[in-house]
Amino acid sequence: MTVGQWLDVWLATRNTLRPSTRRLYGQLIRDYLQPQLGGLTVSELSIGKVQAAFTALLRANEVRSRPLSPTTVQRIREVLRAALNGAVRRGLITSNPARWVELPSARRPRAVVWTDGRVELWRRTGEHPPVAVWTAEQTARFLEHVRDHPLYPLYHVAALLGLRRGEVVGLRWCDVDLANRTVSVVRQLVERDGRGVCLPKTDASCRTIALDRGTTSLLRRLARRDPDGDWVFSHDQGRPWSPSYVSHTFRRLVGEADLPPIRFHDLRHGAATLSLAAGNELRVVQALLGHSSIVLTADTYTSVLPCLAQQAADATAALVRRAGYQRGAKINQVVVPRQRGGSPRARLVAVGD
Repeated sequence: MTVGQWLDVWLATRNTLRPSTRRLYGQLIRDYLQPQLGGLTVSELSIGKVQAAFTALLRANEVRSRPLSPTTVQRIREVLRAALNGAVRRGLITSNPARWVELPSARRPRAVVWTDGRVELWRRTGEHPPVAVWTAEQTARFLEHVRDHPLYPLYHVAALLGLRRGEVVGLRWCDVDLANRTVSVVRQLVERDGRGVCLPKTDASCRTIALDRGTTSLLRRLARRDPDGDWVFSHDQGRPWSPSYVSHTFRRLVGEADLPPIRFHDLRHGAATLSLAAGNELRVVQALLGHSSIVLTADTYTSVLPCLAQQAADATAALVRRAGYQRGAKINQVVVPRQRGGSPRARLVAVGD
């Protein structure tokens, strides 16, 4: 069996993959792995041949008009490694050569805030960071701009609660408890030959989120508008919105609002950042986002807003000043320059003067 044939068999027999993940794996196999390794037999694979294939891929990447990111190259290796692990289990090979491939390290891009300086640079040059979040003021401007749009309630909930696109599109009224002001995330809606329903991304993603009073009132008005509906955010006789339509419309509305560009998923980053800026603890943000590990929350979604950084700096300086005032015995002696006809004199100055 050739590597190309095995990759096709492996992908076809992976029954637990999400549709979007299956499409991504198929693209990586078709565009990169099969051209490089597809003609070899599985039994003749070696560490040297797999490493040579990735070295050739990296060299070709240097002259691409749009080079692959280190993260994408790592993902290609991960797909091959998973497929060859399956080949080991089937007895086609005895060890996995993809395990030892050396690649450039891939750093996850950190979300940065659209400060005035970054906005000015973007307006002047078009340059923008790969992952960015709005400030509270920019988020408010967007929500005000789309207040009369049919998707406003959905964008409002996504911006404040940090739900993933599939989670917010997949909300049903049975998941909403307006009396106790909570919403439960128990499914997501994905694109699968149209639309399909599946479980959230991880076990921790199944969560219950508290609602603020304003969001509760918004959802209550929405419920009165369509009392017999099933989906919270729907159109055309109660059908849920398409996830791709939600994203495409979001990009268009951001441009119309003349705001710096972010992706719809970046509303999730922004919700975490704004929650931290409001004084919530990291574990509260972890529960909001449905992360299984607080390390993931801290590493991925804690971009610091300027106001939060300034508060931290002021708090640190205030701590030092208080320590100086409380230790009044700690006095600095400052030499005052000699006066004409006199001698140098010293005066005692308390720390903080």
